[in-house]
Amino acid sequence: MTVGNVGIMTSTLNGGNAQKYVPAPATDERDDYAQLLDDLSDASVRRNFDPYVDIDWDAPHMAVVPDDPRWVLSAEADPIGRSSWYQSLPLAKQIEIGMWRQANVAKVGLQFESILIRGLMQYSFKLPNMAKEFRYTTHEAKEECNHTLMFQEFVNRSGMDVPGAKVGYRIISPLVPLASTIFPTIFFFGVLGGEEPIDHIQKDFLRTGSQLHPTMAAVMQLHVAEEARHISFAHHLLRETVPAKGRVQRFLLSLMFPLVMRILCGAIVVPPKEFQRRFDVPDSVMKDLFWRSDDSKAFLHNVFGDVRMLGDQCGLMNPVSRRLWKVLGIDGRSSRFRSEPLYRAA
Repeated sequence: MTVGNVGIMTSTLNGGNAQKYVPAPATDERDDYAQLLDDLSDASVRRNFDPYVDIDWDAPHMAVVPDDPRWVLSAEADPIGRSSWYQSLPLAKQIEIGMWRQANVAKVGLQFESILIRGLMQYSFKLPNMAKEFRYTTHEAKEECNHTLMFQEFVNRSGMDVPGAKVGYRIISPLVPLASTIFPTIFFFGVLGGEEPIDHIQKDFLRTGSQLHPTMAAVMQLHVAEEARHISFAHHLLRETVPAKGRVQRFLLSLMFPLVMRILCGAIVVPPKEFQRRFDVPDSVMKDLFWRSDDSKAFLHNVFGDVRMLGDQCGLMNPVSRRLWKVLGIDGRSSRFRSEPLYRAA
């Protein structure tokens, strides 16, 4: 089976309108959560992918060749691609920037997945016997290992020697997994803060029908298919655990929630300084791209619709936290269901 047949797979367990916060989950809701973990684990067994089996890397149509216009960044799905600065460049330069940009996003994804794997192993290490979370987090870590292999293979074949995330993010990366046992709720905030922007961008590329290079399309399709389960788990785990916390703790978490989202979105979406130096991007253009222009502000508002829905469901939205979401530029309408497409006026 090849990735060309995969499509975008979203869990049927994700749907439904955003619910109001309920302080104490009932016993049957706890049973539903346990059943959901079993379902996610079973899905990982029945529907999983191996990037060296499901992607035909050496097929002639997958070859990376010079001057391929399919590397040009989409004006609909990428902040750089929609900028007038990028669109005014010669085609050859647009192609080079597009290859570098897409390879670097893959490298950032690899680095984030590496942190996530270590954090999941730390988290599962402390779980008691019979905890259903152990099986699913281990399944997820195995899938994320395959994603790191896939991302690095793509980077290698692109021929772009990209650094990935910004220097500061790379320096603190060994410490971040420790949060999974010390502050597990904040760790899973971070899981969503990293996974949601990448998932949002990749789905936008796939939904808009952008003329992606086949290698990039295969990587995105496989990643989106399995990431649906990973994001679903984080949503359900937080919905299960956050409402049981005390009022003061929940208030503090309501402030941490948008801060983590905004910080990690910037770390993942904004390219490192090497990008600006290599392609001689003016400071004013970088500021417009991230996050001063109307288009970039709209992206920030749109990318966390699912997370705002989760905040409503967990009781993390209050007058103070809503104000913080607004100050950070990531407020807006909550999604009505997971992965709700962004509808635009005709």
